[in-house]
Amino acid sequence: MFAGKQSRFRSVQWEARRRKMASPRTVTIVALSFALGLFFVFMGTIKLTPRLSKDAYSEMKRAYKSYAKALPGLKKIGISSVLLRKIIGSLEVGCGVVLTLVPGRPKDVANFLLLLVMLAVLFFHQLVGDPLKRYAHALVFGILLTCRLLIARQSDDRPEREDSREEQHINDQEKNKVKQS
Repeated sequence: MFAGKQSRFRSVQWEARRRKMASPRTVTIVALSFALGLFFVFMGTIKLTPRLSKDAYSEMKRAYKSYAKALPGLKKIGISSVLLRKIIGSLEVGCGVVLTLVPGRPKDVANFLLLLVMLAVLFFHQLVGDPLKRYAHALVFGILLTCRLLIARQSDDRPEREDSREEQHINDQEKNKVKQS
């Protein structure tokens, strides 16, 4: 009889410890948010200033000049290659900071905006005829942003239902033990 109470007590203790641990979904979202946020802060900063890498900054300037030439409609509405680079760089830095530091729904908004930026960048690369190796990073990070957004938008109801099923199973086992005594 004492052994049964002790095993039930251990089961309750284990269940309490399990509930305190972060779910794999939460760990995945936090890790992706942090890594993606830092990446976009870094890449956006490279677009905005030569302080991190003069070579990368010069390459960004050259690339955005070719994007602006390929889209003459941008010049008609007053968007130069410099302004386009600064807009995209600022969006990347701002959204990267939100993904890294800000909790809650703003992360999903930042994720969505960065996904749109990645789609625009992929469009620009295709427009100027860049080879895959020049835009593979945008493709990979677009996929990672999509995964992060899909995981974050999954319903939170499912884990609660699983917890209630486990509690019901424990209660059923306890009832069976009482009936057998």
